[in-house]
Amino acid sequence: MKKTLIYVGLGILLVAVLLSIGKVMKSNKKPKKKYKTEQLEKRNIINKVVATGKIIPKEEIEVKPQITGIISKILVEEGDKVKKGDLIAKIKVVPSEQAINNVRGQMNKIRIRLNNAKIAYDRSKKLYERGVIAKNEFENVELSYNQAKQDLRNAQNDLQIIKKGYVGSGGAANTNIRATVSGTVLEIPVEEGDQVIQSNNFNAGTTIATIADMGKMIFEGKVDEAEVGKLKEGMDLDIVVGALENEKFNAKLGFIAVKGQEENGAIQFKVEGDLGKKEKSNIRANYSANATIIIEKRDSVPAIREALIQYDKENKKPFVEIEVEPGKFEKKDIKTGVSDDIYVEIIEGIKENDKIKVWNKEHRKKKEKE
Repeated sequence: MKKTLIYVGLGILLVAVLLSIGKVMKSNKKPKKKYKTEQLEKRNIINKVVATGKIIPKEEIEVKPQITGIISKILVEEGDKVKKGDLIAKIKVVPSEQAINNVRGQMNKIRIRLNNAKIAYDRSKKLYERGVIAKNEFENVELSYNQAKQDLRNAQNDLQIIKKGYVGSGGAANTNIRATVSGTVLEIPVEEGDQVIQSNNFNAGTTIATIADMGKMIFEGKVDEAEVGKLKEGMDLDIVVGALENEKFNAKLGFIAVKGQEENGAIQFKVEGDLGKKEKSNIRANYSANATIIIEKRDSVPAIREALIQYDKENKKPFVEIEVEPGKFEKKDIKTGVSDDIYVEIIEGIKENDKIKVWNKEHRKKKEKE
């Protein structure tokens, strides 16, 4: 009986030990973590720079008056097409009382001098005719008399200019503002009754109208300093205008600024490109636009997603992990080509049937900690 109890106890103990061993072995046997994989694929890869900007006329001409006055009439509207020499506006001269008084005072002084010069001239002429004075003495008196007459005419002309804006009966050209170039009137920043100032060395003058040739348009945009080093003059631009759906324009990069401007904490460089002429296009000045500048382009090349690439901490060379057997991966150095920041060209290091590890979040965090 005792022996039976002993055998039963030993049996129970043996079963318990075996169960414990099995449980430990089961807990130590962790399943292999599974990773998704991807393979090479043929893709067209374009390395491009996008510039944001606007469409503007190549040249905008500001028409300014030759005299100071008040706009009496405006003969064109914004959007009108004009030819060189067409009448745009008329100016009415409003004389300054102070200027008129100054010129009249000057005229009175000249008249006094002229009267004295005439008296001297008449007296010298009689003396010269009698042979009392020499010819050169008479000529000097005559010169002073003629100069006084000319000074009076000049003062009279100055008075007419102040009052009317021109000299003579056919001098209304200064009060008639005409187009200096052919094109489209973009802007008329003045209204009838506004006072305008002529341009001079100290004042740019009042702009009466802005005219531009809408057949000669350019794209003007900004490029970040990180991208401007990739650009060269003559590159192709594909321009999309936001206001014109499904319409694209082609241009050539013709200008890259040598000096950048700081905007919102970043350095931006101005770029320009001449738009090719496009018939029946309803393009307007200052339309917002984006220009795509092609840096490099590869058609139908083996590529993978950039997210699959890792970089060696020591030599910074790119590599991927290739599956050599289920759940087991091996490091493989690669050589890359053109990238569009999503896909990258693979030049060497990966075969067509290789399965490339796709990093999951846990794997990425572990790599970053290492």
